[in-house]
Amino acid sequence: MAPKQRTRNPELIPGVRKVSRSKMYHKRGLWAIKAKNGGKFPHHEKAPAAAPVAEKPPKFYPADDVKKPLSNKRKPKPTKLRASITPGTVLIILSGRFKGKRVVFLKQLSSGLLLVTGPYKINGVPLRRVNQAYVIATSTKVDISGVNVEKFDDKYFAKQVEKKKKKGENEFFEAEKQEKNTLPAEKKDDQKAVDAPLLKAVESVPDLKAYLGARFSLKAGMKPHELVF
Repeated sequence: MAPKQRTRNPELIPGVRKVSRSKMYHKRGLWAIKAKNGGKFPHHEKAPAAAPVAEKPPKFYPADDVKKPLSNKRKPKPTKLRASITPGTVLIILSGRFKGKRVVFLKQLSSGLLLVTGPYKINGVPLRRVNQAYVIATSTKVDISGVNVEKFDDKYFAKQVEKKKKKGENEFFEAEKQEKNTLPAEKKDDQKAVDAPLLKAVESVPDLKAYLGARFSLKAGMKPHELVF
């Protein structure tokens, strides 16, 4: 326990002190302080407090179970490319719409995704981004020295958000007039520009066109861990 602090005027019984107020006035030397300041106790003016800004109270209060996002202090690190994946390497896609298709790797984008193409004329795979976790790198390579891929980045593949218009009664029942999303002519031209030199390199290698056009699949008796790609 902390020791009790001593006081100059202890309390004898509740409400009764040992020394009166007038004697404590002289005992504490308050008379000297008052005489020194012209018969008045020194008074210090307080600094004016800033006027409080009137804030409008919120209309609704959050519930107790509202989750607050934690601050992320980690700096993003660039995705490290596997050593087996180099420009021109033929990859096998393992998931998604083009599962089992063989594609040609062109370059790695700033997001860490891989830029690949079929070519489209051979197996129907257009220019697209693929995560390297969902591909198998093979030992087959294609010469892509004549392909220019400087134009392509992550912004190129970003989807354009269109504002939805309110439909009236007549438009709601006319399902046949709904317009389908069509690929812009500019992207079609980009696909042809990339595939043109790539097709020449593929056709110069025997059986490579048939290899890219064939879909990869496991058959009975095949052991994936013993396969050499």
